Amino acid sequence: MSSAKEDILTRIRESLSDAPEAPAPVRNYRRVSELNREQTIEMLVDRLIDYKANVFNATESNIAEVIAERLGEKSRYVVPTGLNPEWLPEDTATRVHVTDSGSTLEPGALSVHELDAVDAVVTSSTVSCAETGTIFLNSAPQEGRRAISLVPDHHVCVVPESTIVELVPEAIERITYERPVTMISGPSATSDIELIRVEGVHGPRILDVVILEGK
Repeated sequence: MSSAKEDILTRIRESLSDAPEAPAPVRNYRRVSELNREQTIEMLVDRLIDYKANVFNATESNIAEVIAERLGEKSRYVVPTGLNPEWLPEDTATRVHVTDSGSTLEPGALSVHELDAVDAVVTSSTVSCAETGTIFLNSAPQEGRRAISLVPDHHVCVVPESTIVELVPEAIERITYERPVTMISGPSATSDIELIRVEGVHGPRILDVVILEGK
């Protein structure tokens, strides 16, 4: 460490030596939901639609068909290594999937340019907060690394019903910060100083949310 840096840090420590102890934070906000499952799901769907996401329902028996409809007849899409293969439609001559590894350091990881060339990405999710309409991806094997859900223009995200909670504290409890967290509230959108809305600047322009019933 340089002497100048050490001198700066020493002065900071000295200036803080007699600082008062910070009071304990008051956590009097709601931490447990009082809504039932149906009410919680309804709230999430309402928020997602308000954020211009597309919401669909599926079961284990028809989820591959629902995802196929969202992808269309012609598409090349990427999936993470841990995604349930039974969720995916069969590859055809015009609709095929490629699997991305869990890390940019692993063989099989797609480059940013390769990700930009695919039409869509299909992932699962860790937890969804109905109160804010936010879907959390925690870089788990079924969700993949952050790049695959941020670079492609179309994101098909599976949300199992059992992972939907009402409140932010409930969602945070299901997250581990040992891995990167991506929070999604609708398709990517931003506005300039004249309030002109532009979509797709920081992520996918299209967000299709598939709520998986019974899971």
